[in-house]
Amino acid sequence: MMNHFNKFLIAGELLAVSVVFSSCEQVKEVQAPNIIWITSEDNSSNFLQLYDEKGVPAPNIEFLAENGIVYTHAFSNAPVCSVARSTLISSRYAPGIGAHYHRKIQQVPMPEGLRMFPAYLRDAGYYTTNNAKEDYNIIKADNVWDESSNKASWRNREENQPFFHVQNIGVTHESRLHFTAEQMQKQQNTTDSDSVFIPPYHPQNELFKYTYARYYDRNMEMDQQVGKIVNQLKEDGLLDNTFIFYFGDHGGVLPGSKGYLKEQGLKVPLVIYVPEKYKAIAHNSRGTEVDAFVSFVDFGATVLNLAGIEVPEEMDGNPFLGKGIKSKELKKRDETFSYADRFDEKYDLVRALRKGNYKYIRNYQAFNIDALQNDYRYIMLAYENWRELFKKGELDNNQSSFFRTKNPEELYDLENDPYELNNLAKDPQYAEVLNSMRNSLKEKIMDVSDLGFYPEHYFLDNAVMNPSGFGMERKDEIEKLIAIADLALLEFDDAKEGIEKSLQSDNHLERYWGLIVCSTFGEEARDFIPDIKVMTLNDQEPINRVRAAEYLALIEEEDPTVVINEALAKSTKLAESLLILNTATLLKDINSPYPLRISAELIPENLMGENYIERRVNYINNNDSE
Repeated sequence: MMNHFNKFLIAGELLAVSVVFSSCEQVKEVQAPNIIWITSEDNSSNFLQLYDEKGVPAPNIEFLAENGIVYTHAFSNAPVCSVARSTLISSRYAPGIGAHYHRKIQQVPMPEGLRMFPAYLRDAGYYTTNNAKEDYNIIKADNVWDESSNKASWRNREENQPFFHVQNIGVTHESRLHFTAEQMQKQQNTTDSDSVFIPPYHPQNELFKYTYARYYDRNMEMDQQVGKIVNQLKEDGLLDNTFIFYFGDHGGVLPGSKGYLKEQGLKVPLVIYVPEKYKAIAHNSRGTEVDAFVSFVDFGATVLNLAGIEVPEEMDGNPFLGKGIKSKELKKRDETFSYADRFDEKYDLVRALRKGNYKYIRNYQAFNIDALQNDYRYIMLAYENWRELFKKGELDNNQSSFFRTKNPEELYDLENDPYELNNLAKDPQYAEVLNSMRNSLKEKIMDVSDLGFYPEHYFLDNAVMNPSGFGMERKDEIEKLIAIADLALLEFDDAKEGIEKSLQSDNHLERYWGLIVCSTFGEEARDFIPDIKVMTLNDQEPINRVRAAEYLALIEEEDPTVVINEALAKSTKLAESLLILNTATLLKDINSPYPLRISAELIPENLMGENYIERRVNYINNNDSE
């Protein structure tokens, strides 16, 4: 069978592309480079000594750094695998293309006119391989990979064919910390538990020390696997022709990192090995650091640029390495945008913007708690221990914040507060910074036509066939929903008229957000109790009846049990049922006074058989978890 490479040879091309650069005022042409991504799962940059003196040595990654570039401000745009990887493969912000839920209930198509970036490499004659994790929330076309499997390798290409290869390393994945109490007693770590650093937001006990030490060991094991891949390239005589990207697929993985828009969930190591012959297009001496902000949305565009392929206009990302990229311009890049939505069975809607040393987080459902039950998270003993210590009142304020309702806005000065403990959002001295960051984030989410402002079941019913097109057509509506959500940022007296208008709207989505704003204001919104009680009975949308009952329960005005069970009995949609159960889980986790119980027999059989639904019902009805 004729492959892409042979097609280009027949067409008379020397190779698919060549890279042209200027060095010492002479124009040189070199063979198109090979490019490898080595991706380790779930690890933040701080676990490596290369980034943090408290981290572990990683001699193989350090070898790449000595012969390449260390990026000190590299970020995943999402703190969880499928959304982060969807951003990487599409070069688009996930909420703008409907790829923002982890994990997908239904995959979405790529935006019209845009393909997953490896397809452009294949067109140019590259051999493209992925070994092996994909985890895309996006439908993958047949033209993306020559091979994607646990056997995929650059060694299967045609002779002299340039290649792009992705190698995933799973040894640092969260699941590697799912040890039992018995295993903890029997399995000794290489790293001494007393030598590890525990951040101030975590309990300083033996379990956390052991968990950190175990993860340090996993990072050292990961580095060894990086070394094996580099050695394979040496054996094949390819090191002089191959750019090697090493990076984590998002932050993590100790409690409160993966899944959350803190720096621990987003900031990743990124080291790029630059072959000597290509150093002119790197614009930096090998063995240097770059402080420019780069994020996953930029990675695909960067690979195309290194390969000499034009970057499609439809991509959100911008190259940060290769032809045409100037160091002076890179220094101006000081901003990154991030997002979190459903994480398995746990719903929240959070967006964040970091600019320079300031970090702004917008919690659109601030009455939620970060510690909301997520079964997979709480397999980790450290998570369960953290929660038990909170229930016993044995945590300090910093350690307890994970279990408390949030503020609608968070603002941190990361230079002076690297662990994001001191929220400056209400400090008058930072009012100007807050307003600037707030406006910048709002502009960003409107620019991408953020689909997170639609409940997931509505999105699946109406937008899933063409999410980006739907978002573009509904820009005005999205802007209106954002405006309603932002009423929560006003003083209540200033927001009251807007809330009343939204609750009385003919548009059920506006009513939905009006109710969420009421829950954010809590007791202050009591004037709306009569209207909201009527909504628990008469709103045409089951989820709105539940949101109304949620508000009344949060202020301890009315038991929501009947409303929640009736809505579950009528729902035929997985995403809608999950969102309803999210309310019930929240009320349980904040110790609501109502003895909520889910009538599982009322839930349609096809939904009760869904893993996420069953998890939620069992947790809510299990008194032992209280």
